[in-house]
Amino acid sequence: MRKAVEAGATATPSASRSAKPPPHALAPDSLGWSLLLAARVLAAVLGGKGLNDALRMLADEPTKARAAAQDVAYGVLRRYGFGEFILGQLMAKPLTHPETQALLLGALYRLETRADSTPMIVDQAVAAAGELAGGVFKSLVNGVLRNYLRQRKALLAAMADNDEARHQHPRWWVARLRRAYRDNWQSIVAAGNCPPPMTLRVNQRRTTVPDYRASLEAAGFAARPVGRHGFILERPVAVDALPGFREGLVSIQDAGAQRAAELLDSAPGSCVLDACAAPGGKTAHLLESTDLDLLALDIDAARTQRIEENLQRLGLAATVRVADCSAVEHWWDGRPFDAILADVPCSASGVVRRHPDIKTLRRESDIRRFALKQAAILDALWPLLKPGGKLLYATCSVFPEENAAQIAAFLVRHSGIECLFEEQLLPQDENDGFYYALLRKTV
Repeated sequence: MRKAVEAGATATPSASRSAKPPPHALAPDSLGWSLLLAARVLAAVLGGKGLNDALRMLADEPTKARAAAQDVAYGVLRRYGFGEFILGQLMAKPLTHPETQALLLGALYRLETRADSTPMIVDQAVAAAGELAGGVFKSLVNGVLRNYLRQRKALLAAMADNDEARHQHPRWWVARLRRAYRDNWQSIVAAGNCPPPMTLRVNQRRTTVPDYRASLEAAGFAARPVGRHGFILERPVAVDALPGFREGLVSIQDAGAQRAAELLDSAPGSCVLDACAAPGGKTAHLLESTDLDLLALDIDAARTQRIEENLQRLGLAATVRVADCSAVEHWWDGRPFDAILADVPCSASGVVRRHPDIKTLRRESDIRRFALKQAAILDALWPLLKPGGKLLYATCSVFPEENAAQIAAFLVRHSGIECLFEEQLLPQDENDGFYYALLRKTV
């Protein structure tokens, strides 16, 4: 295949660091503007920033432009390796300008998903390139995209031999899935490449499942039931469009995540610890289910604030503190707990379709780091549980090292434990990937 251009020869101008081009350069409702915004978000993620943090730079943009840019950013990150493979085939040297590289990735994504708009996409991507680095990469962007369109069939055929581009996951990630799930690893990969469902959890304190379903139907939203208190919408909608969202009638929570409160199933009046609680979805579900004396901890102050905001919207109350749950001496008052939810930090490999930047930001060495942290949390929290009490260990991972292997090692280290339940949910149409192990303290 013919290489399009020498991409690395031009130095990165200082102008590329500017926050935003002049407002008259591109119409704020144009495809070019949304591609430019997406390029800035993607460049930040490729540079190591989380997607949620990167998207905050769009806060002042018009709603339509922000939504279009977000769609491109999510699409590119879900298709991990796809655009990078194409650019590697078409360019003689790696591109030295991060935002132009990201612009090309966004344009390639649009060309693949909006084939009926090919001429406009190329034209608008070139226009967006004119707002980066003083416009020195406009010809490069034009040449790369037109060469892609000419060579598309051959490029896609060549992609079949590249594991990362074909499966749209890091090579090490796919290798781990193959070892752990010999018969169904491909379905896990496929689920991770698709947009997630929008799943609701009805607040039992303020309405009933049948009544809320009637509200959805009255608003024209098609939905099907899932779990005890959930609905999956046929099509995603803005949260503010949901009946009673601001009034706390409903929350957004994956059906797999809703399993936590169902499994812990604490008795009324129980003293409960939610050890890694932010942003508070499982905390709220526990409190919606019954009256509890609940302490919610999280190590991140900003995320802890989100717990309080969620509880306030839903009309719920808990004690919320900023603390490292494994540093027990800094927060525990000596009262043992009837139940503990340990929704521990993990690779988040089960929710990658919801957080596609994980494919870019996660490293294989992170798995061992998470496993060590998880073991430390389990060892620190277990002594805080009353005899007869229950601890629910939870992750949103599909890697056994963080899940079944972690619990097996814990059972070796400690005695007086009964494993009541163990479940590995794999990502599918109705739920993300989660692992649960329900442990009871027998002595």
